[in-house]
This record gives sequence, structure tokens and C-alpha cells, in this order.
Amino acid sequence: MTHGLTLRRLTFYLSDGTRMHPAACDNSQGAALPDATRGCDKMADSRGQRTTCPEKQSTNPGEFHAIYDLMEGLIGASRAATVGGREARVQSEPPEDYCERLWSMEREATGKQANRGERRHTAWGRRIATLALILVAEMGFAQGWDAAELQQRTQLSPRIASELNRELSRARQGLGGNQNLEVIVQYKQAPKIAALARVQSNGGRMGAKLDLIKGAAFSVPVNALAALENDPEVQFVSVDHPVKGMDDYTNDAMNVSTAWSAGYNGTGIGVAVIDSGINPNHVDWWNMAGTFNRVLYHQDFTGANEYNPSGSLVYDTYGHGTHVAGIIGGTGTMSGGQFAGVARDANLIDLRALDGTGSGKDSQVIAAIQQAIALKKTYNIRVINLSLGRGVFVPYAKDPLCQAVESAWKAGIVVVAAAGNYGRVSVNGSNGYGTISAPGNDPLVLTVGAMKTMNTASRTDDRIASYSSKGPTTYDHVVKPDVVAPGNMVPSLADLTSTLATEYPGNMVPGNSNDYFILSGTSMATPAAAGAVALLLQANPSLTPDQVKARLMKTAYKSFPTSSVAVDPTTGQSYTSFYDLFTVGAGYLDVAAALANHDAAPATLGAALSPSASYNSKTKTVTLSNGNSQVAGSSVVWGTSVVWGTSVVWGTNVAGSSVVWGTSVVWGTSSNSGFSVVWSTANSVVWSTNTTDGESLSLSLAGER
Repeated sequence: MTHGLTLRRLTFYLSDGTRMHPAACDNSQGAALPDATRGCDKMADSRGQRTTCPEKQSTNPGEFHAIYDLMEGLIGASRAATVGGREARVQSEPPEDYCERLWSMEREATGKQANRGERRHTAWGRRIATLALILVAEMGFAQGWDAAELQQRTQLSPRIASELNRELSRARQGLGGNQNLEVIVQYKQAPKIAALARVQSNGGRMGAKLDLIKGAAFSVPVNALAALENDPEVQFVSVDHPVKGMDDYTNDAMNVSTAWSAGYNGTGIGVAVIDSGINPNHVDWWNMAGTFNRVLYHQDFTGANEYNPSGSLVYDTYGHGTHVAGIIGGTGTMSGGQFAGVARDANLIDLRALDGTGSGKDSQVIAAIQQAIALKKTYNIRVINLSLGRGVFVPYAKDPLCQAVESAWKAGIVVVAAAGNYGRVSVNGSNGYGTISAPGNDPLVLTVGAMKTMNTASRTDDRIASYSSKGPTTYDHVVKPDVVAPGNMVPSLADLTSTLATEYPGNMVPGNSNDYFILSGTSMATPAAAGAVALLLQANPSLTPDQVKARLMKTAYKSFPTSSVAVDPTTGQSYTSFYDLFTVGAGYLDVAAALANHDAAPATLGAALSPSASYNSKTKTVTLSNGNSQVAGSSVVWGTSVVWGTSVVWGTNVAGSSVVWGTSVVWGTSSNSGFSVVWSTANSVVWSTNTTDGESLSLSLAGER
């Protein structure tokens, strides 16, 4: 039996089917988890209502964990629980009638009659007495169920799909009620009339007869699953899933499946999400073994704690942070894996710096970064995700937000920042260039622009999102973004009580019980890249932030068209994008290529510092230069060898140190006012326009076709 876990998860189900979401039980100091102390204090149901869970009177960790493990066996958690020296494989989903079963079990073991007025949060003291009998009996009941009956009620069935385990458990006990299921029943041989009639005699209604797979589609009562499980002619029963014409192609575009197949899921890597918070009450936050909630820590830096009507603390009132975190590390459980995050087993550290409107201040973000550094060893934080930004008002060397991210980088944490959503801003004909936001303008961090998957799994037809901000950066002319990743119309976890979900229900993904929401922007591309970083660090834990950045840039996919045209779905206005150095950076993230590559940049700080671009008015050329006041140019890896040649990293957009322009129309000449907007060393007029209000909400909601 495993002891000493920092985080434990308890999930209860009421008899009416209401899921009681988990309280995280954290025994370590400093981890401000949901109402958590040494045991389970409070839980919130799916409607956000505050509910008192059973008191844990025992202070013996071994005793509590033993009871917890036994309960997992009873409710069917997804793992093998060792009880009384015996290992029992149990169900992957707990039954909805868990509470009724526990009370029934208690009555059977003690002979006590049911008391309908009894409070449902009975003290653990009595439960311990009852459960102790079970422990002594090695998973049998003293005067109730024996071990064989318990196994029969909880074991997996080879004939029933695991996603139906909860319903099957209810069916085995005759507790299915009036609920019907849409299923497909496959038979060992083409079913005869008698086989189909047996299903109908149990209340089933046949839909389509599926001779191709030797089966048929049925609508059946839950209780009919028990008969199907025991029918010797049945091969397999599965859910008749709805099929729709949309998908999340983020992982396909970045070749994430290769990492998963190799066993890399981000396990053990901590990712700090500095955003509007993370709602921990979602099944997709369970680790892949099903043993604990991976949102390990919560802390608020906004000073605006908000509570639901029942008095429970709400961790994400806006909904943006939960969506971002889902792209990094959601398991996709509620979508059958369809909307899984990139690093689907990584641990998440929630540092809330944005309020219920998605707004915050530099000081709040900096405080959150500072805390991430302080917690680095505790939670193995190797990545910080910053799907936020603002205008650039001073050179990065003077910007406190940039200095904060540099401190994190120097502490060994890869900082992944959004490029910004200002690529459509054209000041005096600048065509969106010079619009990288802070802190993505810092040359140390990994800055990410947004691509569109075009609703296909293949990346060959993917296009840049016209709203994705372009370099060079204001003041310093740093070459940004560093890479691009999928960020347009991305489905991820929804927080149903948040501002975004309640005010924009049209962005909920249909057919998934309102578990997922669609958003667009470099805010969505950034966590995709952060997830990729987590996978690479799991495979190569000794890599420094610069080595991670260099590897991802070098191995990025670099085949793009010369240009593309996008049309805004709301205004109908068209935007032309050119695939140059300042639009796509080093290319499109490719996780498989990064894992397959073993070229290591120097481990020194600044080895992958993004270069600066300078314009020579005499030769009318733009060239790249390495280094800054803190990092010597000779210490930067770009161009130091054939392995790290500039054309290897940036493809055909760079020849030697000279930047190759896709077209002169993009830039015009030095006499054009648009050109001056981009290349001026003074305060750019770009940030004097309406670009400083943050990313456009309408763009985030509507995306781009």
C-alpha cells in the first residue's frame, strides 16, 4: 500500500447521480489547496454547492490510507488496491450509488436499521469501525457481502466497455432506474432472432442491424447490461458515440502521439500556470493512474478571492486559466481522449494573477513568477506558462516583467510566453509587424505564435493565424516569435461557472456534457508549446532552459507557403500573411522531431538567446546579431557550427546572417511610414493605439477560418 502521497483524491456520488467533486488532501505546508487540511474537509458538487464530507477522526496516516484504499476498491477507482495482503483489480469508474452502498454495507455489518433522517455526512469514527471489519475479513463483510460477491460487484467485464463500468455496477445490483443507454452490441456470430429478442425482452429497443460487424444498435435500460454481460453469444457492448464534423488537431499537428507511444506524458514534470486560475473540479485532472488530482497547488495574487453562493472558494472566475491548463495537461477523459492535453500526466501549479475579467497587473504576475521559483524544488516546476501579455513600453532590460521571467529562466525554469494577438494591427501600413507583446519580447524566453490546423490532422495545409503577433520587438528588434504552435479554435476544459462559459455558451463543445469550450489565440498556442517542453524534459531531465529552446527551434517544421490569406468571420475583412522570420520564427513545433534529435546546445545561460535584427540603410539589408549586454555573442549557439547554422534553425528565411525577405511589399522602403513604425528605436506608435487592451475577446471567441 502506498503511503505519504502529498495529494489524495476522494470522489463521492450521491444516489441521485450528483457527482461530488474531490477535495485535495494535502499534508505539506504551504500548499493552499481547496479547503484542504490533513483530511477531507469540504467538497463542492458539480453545481458548485458547498458540501461537508465525512469527518476523518483518525489521525493515523496508515489507518486513513488503508480505509481510503479499501474505499477505492469499493467504489471502483482505477488502480490495484492492496488490502489485507491481497491485491484486487477494481473498476475504473465509481458507481453513482456509492453512498447508498456504503450505508447499506454499514447496516449489514452492524445490524443497524436504516434511518431516513440520518445525516449523510456521518462521522468517520463509525465508518472506521465498520470498515475495520472489512479489512480484517480481507475484503469480505463481517455479516454481509463476502469477498466473492464484492469481486463480482466491482470487477471489470471483458464483454462491457470500460466506459460503461459505472452503469454496469449499478446494473449488477438492479439499481439502474429508468436511465437508458445507446449502445452497440457485437456478437460472436451473426445474431439470430432469438439473440436479438433476448435484448428486447429486457427492455431494449433495436435501432439499426449492423451485419457488417455482426451486431446491432440498441437503446437499453441500464439494468439490461447485466443480462448482456452474461449472454454467452455477446462479444462486446460499447457506447454508440455521437459523430461530429470537428476535432482538436493540436496534438496531430505537433506529432505528440509519437511521444505518448514512447511513454512520455509529462509525468513528474511541474508546470506553473500563471493565469486566471484553474478549477480543480474536473475528472480530466486525475493522473493517468487515477490516484490523485494533478492540480497540486493554488495561490491567488489578485487579492480578489471570490466565493460561490455556498461559500466555497472559486479558483477560476474567468475560465481562461482552466482552458489553458487543459491544453497543457488535461487527460481528455470526458471526451474519450479526443481533447487530451499535450502533456496529459504533468502536474499543474495554479498561480492566479488575473481576475474575473481576465485582467491583472505586472506586480501580480511578477509575484506569481517569484512564487513559482520558490516552489521549484517542492513540485519540480520546470515550466512556466504565460498566456498573457501587454504592450512594450521600455526596452526589455528595463522592463520589470521581463526581468522577472529572466530570473525564472536563470533558476532553471523554461518560460513559455504568448507572442500576442496583434498581428492584424497595421499602423501606417506596418502590416502587423513589431507587435510582439511583453514578456514575450524578452530574448531568453520561448515565445510562441499561433497556427491554424485547418480542421485536418495533416500539418501540410496548416496556416498562420493572421492575428498572431509578429516581430521584431519594439525598441530592441529581437527576432520573435521563436516558434509557432496550434492556437486557433482549440477545444479544452470549460469552467461552467466562469464568465466565459456563462456569457458565451455558443462556444461550448456540443455532445460532451459541457465539459469543453473553444477559444483561439496565441494564449492557446502557448500551452501547447509548454506541454511539448514538459514532454522533452521528461525524456531529457538534465536539459537546461536554453538547451530545450534550442532543440525545439532547430527541429521545428519549416515547410511553409510564401503567403496566405485569411478572412475574419465576423467582419469579412481579409488579411495577407507572409511566412518570414518575424511571422513563424524557426518554424512549427514538432515534438517527435525534438525527441528524436540529440544535438545539445551549450548548457550556459543565454546559449539560445533570440538574436536581434538590425537594418542597414546603406545596403538596405537586415542582418542578425547575437548576444546582449549580459550574454556575449560568442556564447550564443546560432551560427557557431554547421549543426547550429542559421539556415538550419530558420530555414530559407536566413542566409548566413542576412534575413531573406519573402516580398518587398511587406516592408516597403525606409522612406515609408510603416517601415519607420517597425524599425524605429524610439517608442513605437503601435502601443499608443488600442492594442494595449489585451487580446480581442471577439477574436478569442470567433477564431479565424
